Parts: sequence; C-alpha cells; structure tokens
Amino acid sequence: MKEVKQYMEGYDICQQNKNCTKQPAGKLMPNSFPKKPWTHILADFITKLPLAQGYDSILVVVDWLTKMVHFIPTTEKMMAERLVRLFRDNVEGGKRDY
Repeated sequence: MKEVKQYMEGYDICQQNKNCTKQPAGKLMPNSFPKKPWTHILADFITKLPLAQGYDSILVVVDWLTKMVHFIPTTEKMMAERLVRLFRDNVEGGKRDY
C-alpha cells in the first residue's frame, strides 16, 4: 500500500482527477421575469469615444422585457445629478404607458 500511495502522489493525472468532496450546490432557480415594460432595466456607459458635438460618451439604457434601447449622448465627466436628468428627460419621457 505504501508503494501505491507514493506512486499516486507522484503521478500528475491522479492528482488532477480527485473526487469532489463538496456538497452539490442545489437546484437552479430561474430569474424573475418582468411583467411590464420598463420595470427592469440595464444601464451602461460607452466611454473614451472621439469628441463629437461636445459629447465623448454614450449612456445606454435597455428594457429587459421589450429589449427597447435608448442611446443618450453625454460626457465622461458627468455628475450624478446630470445623469438623473438625462434619464428622466430621455427615458421616462420617451417610454409609452403600457
């Protein structure tokens, strides 16, 4: 047995193919699905763009349900208050009531 143990400790394949001792993670749960448009959104910035008409970034806002997208030109040095105004003026005002 001692020789077998030494052989297995020195053999790379035996070391790579060990049994997993952890408990299974459990059942997968599906993500929640939005019931109405514009209740679940994704927002991201595209930055470091060449300057065009005073803008160097784009704020992208996507609705999860309808996949409707708003592309809003902005600047990289925008403050939070300006972000809220951009969202309110371009997304809130631009969406339809369903």
